[in-house]
Amino acid sequence: MQPQNESSVASKTPKLASNKILWLFAVGQLGWAMLSGIITNWLVYYYQPGQDFLSKGQQLFVTQGAVVLGLTIIGIITASGRIFDAVTDPLIGSLSDRCKHKLGRRIPFMRYTAVPFAVVTALVFFSPVEGVSWVNNLFLAVMVLLFYLCMTCYCTPFNALIPELGRTQKLRINVSTFISTTYFLGTAFAYVVPNLAGMFETSVGVAWSFRIAIGILAVLAMICMLIPTFVIKEKEYANTTPSTSPAITSLGKTFKNKEFRTFVASDVLYWIALTMFQTGLPYYITELMNLDDDYTFLLFVLMSGVSFAFYPLVNILAKRIGKKPLIVFAFIFFAATFALTTCVGKFGLPGLVWGIIIGVLAAIPMAILGILPQAVVADIAEADAFTTGEKREGMFYAARTFAFKLGQSISLLSFTSVSLIGGMASQAGGPIDIPGDLGLRITAAIAAVFCLAGGIVFMRYHEKNVLKVNEQAEEL
Repeated sequence: MQPQNESSVASKTPKLASNKILWLFAVGQLGWAMLSGIITNWLVYYYQPGQDFLSKGQQLFVTQGAVVLGLTIIGIITASGRIFDAVTDPLIGSLSDRCKHKLGRRIPFMRYTAVPFAVVTALVFFSPVEGVSWVNNLFLAVMVLLFYLCMTCYCTPFNALIPELGRTQKLRINVSTFISTTYFLGTAFAYVVPNLAGMFETSVGVAWSFRIAIGILAVLAMICMLIPTFVIKEKEYANTTPSTSPAITSLGKTFKNKEFRTFVASDVLYWIALTMFQTGLPYYITELMNLDDDYTFLLFVLMSGVSFAFYPLVNILAKRIGKKPLIVFAFIFFAATFALTTCVGKFGLPGLVWGIIIGVLAAIPMAILGILPQAVVADIAEADAFTTGEKREGMFYAARTFAFKLGQSISLLSFTSVSLIGGMASQAGGPIDIPGDLGLRITAAIAAVFCLAGGIVFMRYHEKNVLKVNEQAEEL
């Protein structure tokens, strides 16, 4: 492949970002990962509580059970939020690519979105009416839509800065490693919600203790998200020449890239699997392992600690053997871990032992898939900019998030319905003896199948061709 218009890609060469700048940039991911983790891990758990959570005194706020075609209210709301989010991604990506603000193309979106993003996250858990009510259903739907809009307005421009700050292969892997580190830390903070809520539970009750805990974390997340917007001068490190393509045209150009289409297809399958597993994790711990929900944070700390231990190795191996072999390995290993989760609570092993086994095994592919996919998108975006003469990093990341959020929507919609299998049968008292936890085990099996399929699709990605183009660009 040869560049069509090299001069249009950059009129001047910005300076290379130091590791200090990359770490300050990664602090923003610490913030938004915290807010994303709160919604991913606790929204369904809070509004569709299991028996363990109900026994602690958790209230019901939204309509429970299947309401239409086997779908639940919480499933419909969360899936609708993700679909809405996916639709707005290309729009925000295009607006960011074409932005002419004096601060740059990305920083203005991030700076002005951080505060409302944090506020809306907290409001998701503040139902206006005590008890089950259609008002709560409607309020939750609106807040979830606003949450995903704010997430898009911050995260799409943030992700677009990855290839702009990481303009060499080494820097792209480094920045992907740094933001993966802060992503795990942010997600770890999100898992601490029940532990933090326990400090207030006696005095304010279960529901309000969750709200206070989430409010505290939202403030911390807001500060983290604002830091890179005030300490990084985008125009010093990135080419801020606006794109001229309208949103639909830019999206079409992006999906014309064959390697990107392959990546996106595998990414959709991966996020269906991962979201199914992440949403089910609190249930696996409380319902299958018979542990208190406080163990969610402790097991995540274990998983994160083991995962962090593999980060340096992943960083080194990616530079030596490439990202593709590691990602394919991670897909297969993750699929095996999800499959093993279907057996949690069996064979006479204590719940805590099962938790440790799953946590340690999941940590290995998480280290790989937490770092390298972002770098792959950066590789593809840089190669495309060199060959087409138009920098559309925002649209590449928007298109990626459009696809994986569609996968998350499918997963969330499916989980809330599939997880009811067994429990509903037990309540009905039918002639067939179906285990009450069957639905939860099926969700883990579904995650395994989709993850394996994602790995098979990613085998079609031609990494060497993409890297060859980027090497040509770096030589100029």
